[in-house]
Amino acid sequence: MRLGFVVNDVSTEQVGYTTIRLACDAVNRGHQVYVMGAGDFAYDLDESIRARARTVPPKKYKSHETFFEDLTGKKAVSERISVDDLDVLMLRNVPSDDVITRPWAATIAHEFGRMATRRGVIVVNDPNGLAKAASKMYFQLFPAEVRPATLITRDRDEIRAMVKDLHRIVLKPLQGSGGASVFLVRPDDLPNLNQMIDAVSRDGYVIAQEYLTAAEQGDTRLFVMNGRPLRVAGKYAAFRRLRKGDDMRSNIHAGGKLAPAEIDSTALRIAEIVRPKLVQDGMFLVGLDIVGDKLMEINVFSPGGLGSAQKFTKVNFSRYVIEALERKADYMGFYGRNFDNTEVCTL
Repeated sequence: MRLGFVVNDVSTEQVGYTTIRLACDAVNRGHQVYVMGAGDFAYDLDESIRARARTVPPKKYKSHETFFEDLTGKKAVSERISVDDLDVLMLRNVPSDDVITRPWAATIAHEFGRMATRRGVIVVNDPNGLAKAASKMYFQLFPAEVRPATLITRDRDEIRAMVKDLHRIVLKPLQGSGGASVFLVRPDDLPNLNQMIDAVSRDGYVIAQEYLTAAEQGDTRLFVMNGRPLRVAGKYAAFRRLRKGDDMRSNIHAGGKLAPAEIDSTALRIAEIVRPKLVQDGMFLVGLDIVGDKLMEINVFSPGGLGSAQKFTKVNFSRYVIEALERKADYMGFYGRNFDNTEVCTL
């Protein structure tokens, strides 16, 4: 299998990233792997999609650390490949990381990915589905019973009224990730509310969201593959993120701590409720961020943390993701390259 991974920029990848783990396991299973950035594509004069990508010589790697060393070091081979000849192209870039500094890169991966599907390449997650999810507005398309009460606006008076009504809300940008510009607002904070709104609204609309008290115990990241919770030998690909001190954010790079997760009937019910839309939109691998009986976020672009799930379960979930891609490629090879990409994504 010829497998391509798209990231924001190959030079900014880190050894612990889920993409590196996936690529390493694919190489160890005998596949030809290529890693490319959002800025490495080209639509050529012959109407083919090509890209400048990095690859490594075929071998068995004892760890993803040694694979990363080869991929980013002198042993890596940089070549111009035909994306149209790949079996699978996995889009693992995070558009919100580029929306401010490289706005041209925010949507380009799924745009080139959409072109690749015309030549029969399996592209996951489906680029048409990712286009719908270009902002956090996508979250509002899922059933209301799994979402916190949410207001999306640029009107200060509407936000102020929500604080008075609910007493505690969370402000965050419609575009963005990683806990940047996130504020907890209480009634006592009303005198400073305008400054908070200014900080969040510099880049567009503001999400004002009901504060979930269960968030004080952190959140759970649960991986969903092909519309179902990823489970191997009775163990779920999941982990918990706990807050550090009084910081309301549980993001790891915001100081949160990792802990094992217990996936109960509530989490499974949430996963089942969102499953139909995830399948409809061709979302092959997704991260659900669960707080209590609600979802805080659905990460469809580059859900990370398979290594964290492995740390607590001792299961290499990356291997099973690659096996699922192998089955998709086998399916496409058997039936030909004429099937709808969304259908193949969720087989």
